[in-house]
Formats: sequence, C-alpha cells, structure tokens
Amino acid sequence: MEPVMKLVSWNVNGLRAVAGKGFADIFEGFEADCVCLQETKLQAGQIDLEFLGYESFWNYAEKKGYSGTAIYTRVRPLSAWNGIGQAEHDSEGRVITLEFEDFYLVDVYVPNSQDGLRRLDYRMSWEDAFRAYVSSLDAGTCPGHSAKPVVICGDMNVAHEEIDLKNPATNHFNAGFSDEERGKMSELLAAGFTDSWRLQHPGEAKYSWWSYRMAARERNVGWRIDYFLCSDSLRPRIVSTDILNDVLGSDHCPVVLELSL
Repeated sequence: MEPVMKLVSWNVNGLRAVAGKGFADIFEGFEADCVCLQETKLQAGQIDLEFLGYESFWNYAEKKGYSGTAIYTRVRPLSAWNGIGQAEHDSEGRVITLEFEDFYLVDVYVPNSQDGLRRLDYRMSWEDAFRAYVSSLDAGTCPGHSAKPVVICGDMNVAHEEIDLKNPATNHFNAGFSDEERGKMSELLAAGFTDSWRLQHPGEAKYSWWSYRMAARERNVGWRIDYFLCSDSLRPRIVSTDILNDVLGSDHCPVVLELSL
C-alpha cells in the first residue's frame, strides 16, 4: 500500500485570535503531515506556537496585522522560500513554497479585490504573475528548481462556478465572483491544474467561507473560495478531499487533501 500524505489548508483570519479558540486542539486533531495557514496577521515574534514533531515556516507582510502565511510540516522539505520572485508582489506575505521529493507545495493567500472591485487591476496582474510562477515550477523553468508537480493550497478569494456560492445571481459583480476573477481561475486550471475537491465532488455545493453578517454560517449562505489545486499529473494520486465546515474559530473552515506518494 502506498504511503499517503495528508495536507490541510485554513485561512485562520488572525492566528492569535484563533489560538484563543482551541486552535492547538484542532491542529492536533487534523493529524496532518502539513498544515498551511493564511491570513495569520502576524509579525515575527508575536506568537510562540510550535507543535512537537513539526517544523514551521513563516511569511510576514510588511504591513502590521495584515495578510501573512505559515506552514507547519512534519515532513522535512528539501528547500523552502517565500514569495514568487517579484518585488511588486512579495511585500504582503502571501506565498510560501516548500519543495518535497515528489512535489512542490505552494501555500497562497490571493489578494482580495475589495469592495467596488477597487483592487481588481492589481489582482489581475498578481494572478498572471502567480500563474507564471507555479507553471514554471511544474515545467522546470523556474531558475534553480527542477521540474516537479505542484500542489497549490489556500484562500484563492474566488468562487469559480455558480455552484461554488449560495447566491450567484446577486453576487455577479462583487469581489470574489466577478467575471474577471473567475476568468483568471479558469486560466490557471487551463495551464495544467486540477481543482481536487471539484474533481471528486462534481455536483456538490459545499462552502468554506461565510460572512460574519446576517448569521450567514448558521444559514449556510457561503462560498467555496479555499482550494487544493494540483498539477494535472497528480490526478491519479488524489486519494481524498474534504471541506471541514464543522471546524469553527474563523470565518473560513479548513480544507483537506490526501495524496498517495
């Protein structure tokens, strides 16, 4: 039987906040090989949160209390680095890459286009740069790195299809469901990546984020904006996927991917 690697991704919307809501117990309950976090909202030294058997990697935004990513892993990576190699996109702590023997793991917190889509132009340029980066890892054209499949996980800040949110009609021109953002997700998938959860659950509506307003979570008025995307070559290795929408502590819930190695 082939070994299986369990990966979890969670936008914690402030790691210090969720640490006071049972995060350590939740983390232990994952029994994961890697736990990737987004929106940690930390600077170096602001939290001491380590777990026995895990090594941690951090990428902090220059702006305090904003963005940020982290990965805890009990499988030692061959190498690790922050950002996508473009200064204009690397000041907000949005990307961490770990290189393992069989694949690259890319933890990402995609920029939000914000109310009125006022940051949409930046989002579009960021999407193009990020797609070029992960494609170069897959193809072996990223300087200093050999070709390997890529697993992308994180808060992608877009519901790709109408099935991925409760109210598509009323959100058509809102951040996270604009034609432009959905189009960039389509471009990323077309570049050689698979939405692992949708592959296994083609007709199922299940969400990973709910607004704090109007009791949205209690009414399950949500969006699926947290993903595991895999290089198409990894499709045969996808063992299982899950969305853990009973896990509380953030406005997002964790998502899970199990891969055979």
